[in-house]
Amino acid sequence: MPPQSDRETAIFLEVFNASPSALLVVDDDVQALHFNKAARMLLGGGDCQRLLRQRGGDLLHCLHARISPEGCGRSAACQSCVLRGAVKKALEGEQTYRQKAIMEIVTSQGVSMVNFLVTASPFNYQGQQLVLLALEDISELLTLRGLLPICANCKKIRDEKDYWQELEAYFKKYLDVDFTHGICPECAKKLYP
Repeated sequence: MPPQSDRETAIFLEVFNASPSALLVVDDDVQALHFNKAARMLLGGGDCQRLLRQRGGDLLHCLHARISPEGCGRSAACQSCVLRGAVKKALEGEQTYRQKAIMEIVTSQGVSMVNFLVTASPFNYQGQQLVLLALEDISELLTLRGLLPICANCKKIRDEKDYWQELEAYFKKYLDVDFTHGICPECAKKLYP
């Protein structure tokens, strides 16, 4: 692969950082070699140099990584870790691997459960097998996939705080979807005979 120009490198970094998904370049031990702005925010911000070379579970403050004196990847529970499993399967099969996962993330507000779509895509860089690890928060989408309490009469939706809101407002808030309005043929007959 020919060396990249400074301009190509700058464009790549801009695109990498523009992604709304957390992106990390990791090795086979899930050590972070590089990450984008979204990943840095997910990991609590802070000093970039402090975050580099840490393993995924240590970065995400995994409870199992905290229990083991050696950290991430060294406890019995790490054998079933979704991040480790995705990286391993991607490297073994030399193809992109995707899996949904529920992870407990420790933040300044406490522990929260987050639904992620974990994508691991292997690539070779200067003779080293690496993985681009993408963590996409799909919690809102999964909430909408489940059962939504909706009023049988007015069609307002009840949210997780027991607040009833218009269908349009609910979809705007959780999916950033706007609606246009029209009248279906059946209603047109009823309203305008």
